[in-house]
Amino acid sequence: GTILAFLDTGIDYQNPVFRNPDGSSRILAIWDQTIQDGAPPSGFEYGTEYTQGIINQALQSENPFSVVPSRDENGHGTAIASVAAGSRIESGTVFTGAAYDADILVIKLKECKQYLKDYYLIPDGVIAYQSTDIMMALEYADTFARSFYRPVIFCIALSSSYGSHSGISPLSNYINRLANKRSRIFVVGGGDEGNSSHHYEGNLSPVNGTEEETQEEIEIRVGENERGFITEIWGKSPNIFSLSIRSPGGEEIPNTGVRVDRGIEYEFVYERTDITVSYALVEGNTGDELITVRFQNPTPGIWTLMLQSESGLTNAGFHIWLPISQFLSSETYFLSPNPNITLTLPSYAENVITVSSYSDRNNSIYVRSGRGFSRGSDIKPDIAAPAVGVSAVQRGVPGEIRIRKVTGSAAAAAITAGGVADFMQWAITDRNANYLKSSEVKNYLIRGAVRDSNLTYPNRLWGFGKLSIQGVFDSLAGL
Repeated sequence: GTILAFLDTGIDYQNPVFRNPDGSSRILAIWDQTIQDGAPPSGFEYGTEYTQGIINQALQSENPFSVVPSRDENGHGTAIASVAAGSRIESGTVFTGAAYDADILVIKLKECKQYLKDYYLIPDGVIAYQSTDIMMALEYADTFARSFYRPVIFCIALSSSYGSHSGISPLSNYINRLANKRSRIFVVGGGDEGNSSHHYEGNLSPVNGTEEETQEEIEIRVGENERGFITEIWGKSPNIFSLSIRSPGGEEIPNTGVRVDRGIEYEFVYERTDITVSYALVEGNTGDELITVRFQNPTPGIWTLMLQSESGLTNAGFHIWLPISQFLSSETYFLSPNPNITLTLPSYAENVITVSSYSDRNNSIYVRSGRGFSRGSDIKPDIAAPAVGVSAVQRGVPGEIRIRKVTGSAAAAAITAGGVADFMQWAITDRNANYLKSSEVKNYLIRGAVRDSNLTYPNRLWGFGKLSIQGVFDSLAGL
C-alpha cells in the first residue's frame, strides 16, 4: 500500500527483484526523460512514460527492449531501488529489500545539457543532472501517485556541493513545499564528502577593534591534469567580502571590489589558467554575499585565495566549498579544511529526512559520511543508517540476479526509505495514523533512534542516533 519513488539512472525492470511471484512487474511506471520518441506523461513535454501495463507486455515479449527500451546503463538506480524495495527472493540467490512489497515508481533523469557540463567543467563520463529536471521528476511522481491515494516515499540519492548549505535554494524550497503535503515523505542521503577536504571555514575580525580591512589566506592544492572547477565563497550578510588570488607561480589577481554585477575574466602571463570571478553582494535566495570563482586549466600547485572583509564587523564568518569529489581529481583540496558542514544538497532542506552513513559491522561512522550542521546551525543530519557493504542487485543479464556490495550515502538513504515505507504501511495503509507529513515521520524516527550513552545528541555525525524501525514501534508502545 505504499509507493517508493526513485529519481536516478533508471532501473533494470526485467530483474526478478522488481517482479511479483507470477512474473508481473511491481513497477507502476517509468518516466524515462532520455527517450524522446514516445509519449511523455500527461502535462509534460519531454521524455517517454511506460506504464505498468506496457512494462508487463515487455516482460512477456521475446525482445522486451523493443517494447520498453528504457535501460539503466550505470546501475546506480537499480542498486538503490533493490536495497529499498527489492522483492523477497528465496530460491537460488537469496535477497530481500527493506520494503519488498512496496510499489515502485521510477524516473530516469536525463543528463544536463553539454553547455552546462562545459561551464561547470564536469569531467567526461561523469553523470550530472539539472535541478529543473529533478524538480520535474518530483512533480511527476507527486501527480502520478494522486490517483492511487497512497503514501509516496521519495528516495533521493543525488548530491551537490553547490549552494548555500543552509536549506535555501529553488530545489530545496520546492521539496519543502511537496513535503508539507500529507503522505509525501522525503528521504535524502547526506553525501560522501566528509573526508574530501572540500570545505573551508573562516572568520575575519578587525584587528584590535579597528575598522581596518582584514584578510585571510586560503590555500587550495590543485592536482595534475585538473581540467578546472568552480568554487563558491559564501559570506554572511551584512558583511562585505572581496577577493584577490595568487597563482602557484606568484602572479596575483588584484582585489576587484564587490560592486560588480558581472563576471570579470583574468588571464595570467606565465600560467595557462583562465579565472572568472563573479560577485553577488545579495544572493537571490539567501540574501548573503556569494563570490563564485571559476578556474579553467589551473596550473598544478598551491593556489591562494586572499579574502578581505570591508565591513568592519566583529563576526565576519565565511565558508568555501569545492565541488563534490566526482567533479574533481582526488589531488585537489583545501590544505586546511573543515570536515563539518559537508552534507550535500538537497539534504539541508528543512522538511526532509536527512541520513548520514555508518558501518553496522563495528558501529562506527563511515569515514566519508557528510557531517552537519547547516551553515545556519540548523540540526542536520536527522538520523544515521547502515551504508558499508550493503547487498544490492547489480545490473546484468536480464532475468538473472547478481549481488554486489555497495557503500555510501545512497545505500543509507535507500535503507531508510524502505524502513519509512514499512512504517507508512502501519500508519496510513493500516489506518493507525492519518495525514502524516515528512516532518512528522522524521520525528517518529528520531524518537525511535538508537543512541549511544557516550555521545551527545543532536550530533554532527549521527544526528539523533541510528535508524531503528523497531525502536519507533517500541516508543509508540511505551516500552
